[in-house]
Amino acid sequence: MDNIGGAELVDLILARELNADIYTTNIDEEKIRKLGFGTQNIYSIGRIPINAPFRQEAAYWKFRRLQLGSRYDLYIIGGDWAMSAAVHNHPNLWYVYSPTREIWDLYPYIRSHTVPPAMRWLYDGWVTYRRWLNRHDSQSVDQLIAISQTVQQRVKKYLRRDATVIYPPTETNKYRYEKNGDFWLSVNRLITYKRIDLQLKAFAKIPNEKLVLVGSYEDSKHFTAYAEYCKKIKPDNVEIVSWIDDAQLVDLYARCKGFITTSLEEDFGMTPVEAMAAGKPVIAPNEGGYRETVVNGVTGRLIDDITVEKIVAAITEIGQNPAAYKDACQARAKQFDTQIFIQKFKATLGL
Repeated sequence: MDNIGGAELVDLILARELNADIYTTNIDEEKIRKLGFGTQNIYSIGRIPINAPFRQEAAYWKFRRLQLGSRYDLYIIGGDWAMSAAVHNHPNLWYVYSPTREIWDLYPYIRSHTVPPAMRWLYDGWVTYRRWLNRHDSQSVDQLIAISQTVQQRVKKYLRRDATVIYPPTETNKYRYEKNGDFWLSVNRLITYKRIDLQLKAFAKIPNEKLVLVGSYEDSKHFTAYAEYCKKIKPDNVEIVSWIDDAQLVDLYARCKGFITTSLEEDFGMTPVEAMAAGKPVIAPNEGGYRETVVNGVTGRLIDDITVEKIVAAITEIGQNPAAYKDACQARAKQFDTQIFIQKFKATLGL
């Protein structure tokens, strides 16, 4: 809870709606309050380091040793590295954002784009060990719910477990449409597999368009290195802002022309739904969870084999009349509303 993204937001909503406590590692109370949530029900089981793989290993073992006894009726696990808490805490339910991506589906990408060549042999050994442990611990999970069909398929492929699907919540009533303004919006963590560089290179080719990139990042080396790279190649018509509060973000959604995202095989993708709730068309890769939220040609454009040139073409096309997508976008977003999520979750829990 020290770097708030989509997964952490879902955890906070779940805890609020189910009157639950949260046990986590690092906590940044200021960031949590910026999202409009309190911190009185959030407890730390101990701090962990900033940099990988020490961060992940420390998180794993802290959750693996966690034993909360019978003080709760049910333990809901959110997050891949927290899954090891299933070993000692029952009954449990794992809401799967994805099986650990750096050891499963993103392994080839991370290996070639993030891990230094001299360290790849060590990374390979760590991945082999982690895969075995991941499958072993997953057998302690009593029930699995995936955030998307994309993740459901990964759970079956990598962990050999079956999962049902409940899409994550979007609080659609807090988003509003004001106008299709003079800038495009992108909201992502600044990390390599989000492929932010594609967006920056696209806008370098269309200087008459503007992009506001809301990009948060952790203090770890690979996050800061990619953030610095993005800032270095950023053209003048792109503005990068970080750690804005929820009201500022809602205002950007309300006034942007449209929304752009480029993440590789996204698990689900809450930001496109937020953009659609504000009546804004979405440009996204035709892969992963985006195929489950964005309706191609109706609420935006899904791009096959995404490239800089194809992003430019989509911006040019949709930018001619972005307001035409408003009604369809808002209707689509309503299908992922928080109340629908909570109803399905409570039904699953028998509440």
